[in-house]
Amino acid sequence: MEKSVEFEIADYIKEVFEMKEVEPEGYSPLTLAYIGDSIYDLIIKTKVISEGNKQVKKLHQETSSMVQASAQSEMMRALQPLLTEEEHAVYRRGRNAKSVSPAKNQSLTDYRRATGFEALMGWLYLKREWKRMADLIKIGLDHLSECEEEKKQEK
Repeated sequence: MEKSVEFEIADYIKEVFEMKEVEPEGYSPLTLAYIGDSIYDLIIKTKVISEGNKQVKKLHQETSSMVQASAQSEMMRALQPLLTEEEHAVYRRGRNAKSVSPAKNQSLTDYRRATGFEALMGWLYLKREWKRMADLIKIGLDHLSECEEEKKQEK
């Protein structure tokens, strides 16, 4: 029986654009956060549009609530105890990185935690640990939903 060849988009992109293999450990935490922000945003937008066709304004509102720094910071509260030593080190490096841009409408604590979260997502993405990345995002989003439910019950 022949082995099937699995198509991976990451391999194809590297081939088409003649990109070198990437060692995530060689990147600064802010570079990891830069790519992590993009991949997290793409995952959230994919999740939101999978729920059905809506006006772009509504899609943006739903997406924004999950990608803002305060949401990512809250997600990290649930994720931190689940991180491996290596993942926690990447998160910490991202959280402690000094960014040149100030936090917009967010507390400095939330902004830094969010930067750590994004650095972790970027690191997992570049290491091709997509299952782990998706699992952590799912746990974080479930935690956000629980927090929303608690807020509704308090009212």
